[in-house]
Amino acid sequence: MKVAFVPRYGPPEVVGFREQPTPAPASGQVRVKVLATAVTAADFRLRSGVLPRGFGVLRGIGLGFGGPRKSVLGTDAAGVVDALGAGVSRFAVGDPVVAFPGSAMGGHAEYLVMPAQGRLVRKPANLTFEEAVSLPFGGMTALDFLRRGAVKAGERVLVNGASGNVGTATVQLARHLGADVTAVCSATNSALVRSLGADEVIDYASTDFAVGGARYDVIVDCVGNAPYARVRSVLTRGGRLLAVLADLPAILGAAFVHGAQRHRVIAGPAAERADDLAILADLAEKGVLKPVIDQRFPFARIVDAYRVVDSGRKKGSVVVTLDPRSATR
Repeated sequence: MKVAFVPRYGPPEVVGFREQPTPAPASGQVRVKVLATAVTAADFRLRSGVLPRGFGVLRGIGLGFGGPRKSVLGTDAAGVVDALGAGVSRFAVGDPVVAFPGSAMGGHAEYLVMPAQGRLVRKPANLTFEEAVSLPFGGMTALDFLRRGAVKAGERVLVNGASGNVGTATVQLARHLGADVTAVCSATNSALVRSLGADEVIDYASTDFAVGGARYDVIVDCVGNAPYARVRSVLTRGGRLLAVLADLPAILGAAFVHGAQRHRVIAGPAAERADDLAILADLAEKGVLKPVIDQRFPFARIVDAYRVVDSGRKKGSVVVTLDPRSATR
């Protein structure tokens, strides 16, 4: 099978293609013929080796020396089950599925082996494979942080970086929970985030949401430029900062946030739960969670997909297509 291979840390151009043996599913596993995948922020970090402040010294031990230990990246995949390991009854050959290998990676390949009881669900019938593959990374992250932040109906939630992959999912899921959502993004993305459920939009280029009289019960920082010191004055009593993109000092300092206002900072990596992928698929099938795709590229142009992600200016997901039919079924 063909895989997109990352031999060393570096710019998008380090990504190349290799042929590897097609894996066979072991007992309890299924093999998926991948029709669409995505390039996510996690893929960018593992490929580039660029990590939030404080994590650089741990890169070699955690990710690999010289290059990523998992050289075939890809947190998301969608395709068709084409082989079953012994004892699998949950899926059948031919089932259309969405997979979230997540930190295990492996989605940037023509075939992917997944545990049948893992982060693998049937594709929502109302979505194409390209649309479906744009949901897991952002949706799983958003769902986990909103849960940890105990977001409730009627609360005021501000989403900083609302037009990105995690941000667009957060706006929709917070709205579904009954929150009043304020989105922070560029003016050009205002119509997009309003269409996803944002009640108010702040253009970060002209207005600093951390200054002024507005107060928020929850601030979701998907950008990494809203540390607690910057936003504590606009959090209500009992308010929470959900630091989706936090550096090491912020993660370590989260436990020491206290005081009369009873603020909390929730940081650290998102959980990768199979149940959450099933929740996302159900919400997507009901029309509650809608995919947002910035651009689509054929597998042969995955380097161009990385370039878009590296720019930091994408809306929603960047999808990579391994089969042209994935856009229509």
